Amino acid sequence: MVSSWPFDYRPMPTPFSSLSAAGGAGPDRPSPYLLELRHITKGFGSNLVLDNIDFTVLPGEAVAIIGPSGTGKSTVLRIIAGLLAADQGDIYVAGQKRQGLIEDASDPVGIGMVFQQAALFDSLTVEENVGFLLYQHSNLSSGQIHNLVEEVLDMVGLPGTGNRYPAELSGGMRKRVSFARAIIANPENPEDRPALLLYDEPTAGLDPIASTVIEDLICDIKRNQGCSSYLIVTHQDSTIRRTADRLIFLHRGRIQWSGPVSAIDSTDNPYVRQFFSGQIEGPIQMVN
Repeated sequence: MVSSWPFDYRPMPTPFSSLSAAGGAGPDRPSPYLLELRHITKGFGSNLVLDNIDFTVLPGEAVAIIGPSGTGKSTVLRIIAGLLAADQGDIYVAGQKRQGLIEDASDPVGIGMVFQQAALFDSLTVEENVGFLLYQHSNLSSGQIHNLVEEVLDMVGLPGTGNRYPAELSGGMRKRVSFARAIIANPENPEDRPALLLYDEPTAGLDPIASTVIEDLICDIKRNQGCSSYLIVTHQDSTIRRTADRLIFLHRGRIQWSGPVSAIDSTDNPYVRQFFSGQIEGPIQMVN
């Protein structure tokens, strides 16, 4: 399994309750889904963050999880990545049930995560950050890892930056370094290249031009780098419209709406209409 943790429109998916009727996974039939969340529940103390969440991701899908701040969007990503355990529910990756957290699981496909704040080691160079997992968990020589790092840095538009430190980079550059770390793979184990990427607010805090660079990079990775499926948490309108096929709207721990991006401006769903219009009045109540 691949992760960037540093110590490291497609048809709507069929609800789980309809899997048997639709010819879903079974002993002789592989699951059509790359990712399945079944009845995922998570709380922190008395705060129920996720309340019986179900959704699926098909191979090749780009799904955005949207909604107001503090509604569990990033928590969903961390549970999928295996960095956080759900209190209840199951996760299936390529039809196989996830067992344990990242250090315990052996998922049939790789999952990589790009964190909101890049999560780079300040004391390591860009090259050491990007190649961290290969240095720690491969038999590749330093020269081989150097060449692989240079290759992925070029992919994300940062050639020649391997000897610089995170503090020397802009916010947008640091995020691109985290992208490089998420997609780097050991050529001796090509199946380790992540089949599913998780993006947590990749354009947060960036100006419109820097956001466009990141959005283009996300789309390019999907088209050209073999990582064709992803989940993205974002609040930015341009990022939602330019990078996603389908939306999942999360509020108060539950999915309030799911549909294609093309339905944003025509849906009557009050949550979606309030979110994209920015109106104060509506079902989403801000806490002062």
